[in-house]
Amino acid sequence: MLADSHCHLNYKGMAERQGEILDRARGAGVTAMLNISTRESEWDDVVATAEREPDVWASIGIHPHEADQHPHVDTARLVARAAHPRVVGIGESGLDYFYDHSDRDRQQASFRAHIAASRETGLPIIVHTRDAEEDTLAIMEDEMGKGAYSGVIHCFTASGAFADAAMALGLYISISGIVTFKNAKDLQETALRLPIERLLIETDAPFLAPVPHRGKTGEPAFVADTARFLASLRNEDYQKLTEHTAENFLNLFGKAAR
Repeated sequence: MLADSHCHLNYKGMAERQGEILDRARGAGVTAMLNISTRESEWDDVVATAEREPDVWASIGIHPHEADQHPHVDTARLVARAAHPRVVGIGESGLDYFYDHSDRDRQQASFRAHIAASRETGLPIIVHTRDAEEDTLAIMEDEMGKGAYSGVIHCFTASGAFADAAMALGLYISISGIVTFKNAKDLQETALRLPIERLLIETDAPFLAPVPHRGKTGEPAFVADTARFLASLRNEDYQKLTEHTAENFLNLFGKAAR
């Protein structure tokens, strides 16, 4: 059992080869994939893939890079589209101050709208955060005070302290192929001590292909390589780690388990 908790199967270069990419993932033992949307124009295609493929699920959301271009996407719009039976998560949403492709106030407003949609639907929010730990945590804590919601910090690269604070709020931590990189010592130290009950694995395909695939286009099959690295790093049995993280995926994205 292997679950890729975050991939982009409808991105250019992936959509054209989707069939062969899915075949390779299944051959590698991947049993569930969450196909993530980043802008409204992707929603129909992302959902259509999930309708067509029984082991693929969909999210509905707006990436922080796209926040300026989607001022009309509010909580109600997210909630309405998330009612589809193949949609199991809200996002990805969050804050990205590294690139600042969208105004920071607009990013924050969009993030709050997504959290509200998560709270209203009961679906977990998929959180993107880069160079924005303080504001991301402040918003998550403030919104948790308005009512509980669930979620995951995807492609985790933040500090160990941020991981602890996110888990204290009840969120999961998803580790990508970055953990296999030689210069990822801080991330490896955090991944080593994450409780198995809060751990997910992802590819973020087509990005961030893990060792030994660095430089290649990422795809869900490569989640097995990240899992092997994590099992070795944590001195855990590979089969047990993959089964536990797949169970975590279904626990978090409960709609996928129905």
